[in-house]
Amino acid sequence: MSLTLEQLASECRRALKAHPGVEGRKQVCALVEEACKDQDFVAANFSAKTGQRDILYEDPELGFCICAHNYTDAREAQPHDHGSAWAIYGQVAGETVMSDWTLLEPAGEGKMGKVKFARDYTLTPGKAHLYNEGDLHSPRRDGPTRLLRIEGKNLDKVRRFGYRAA
Repeated sequence: MSLTLEQLASECRRALKAHPGVEGRKQVCALVEEACKDQDFVAANFSAKTGQRDILYEDPELGFCICAHNYTDAREAQPHDHGSAWAIYGQVAGETVMSDWTLLEPAGEGKMGKVKFARDYTLTPGKAHLYNEGDLHSPRRDGPTRLLRIEGKNLDKVRRFGYRAA
């Protein structure tokens, strides 16, 4: 049986309410992996019109967002965190090479932070990864990709600072 967006949102809400910390997020990460493998879910929520960040659902109580991302070409992002929010990246199509970074100097108002490369790994279709608050990472896409991402809060409303490799 295929998963719907409403079911995914409901299951995410249930997991996060029952386990408000990392354990609930791990359960949501497993749900994201299921959704990324569900071809009917993907077809219903991703189309040629899907943009680089489309909010599909924003929970009115807990504030988490379910987002669809469609990247049509290669792209490499700078190291970043999600400020006071967490995020789960789920690979729907293509591959994303994720790099983790170690904090050397914190960022702040008017000041870039400094980071050191720690490791990289590849997200392939059906795989998801949890980034807790403060986890520094950067994605690289060598071609078209689609991601399903859960944001702990709508990142449009979260203050974030920049980082650069030392």
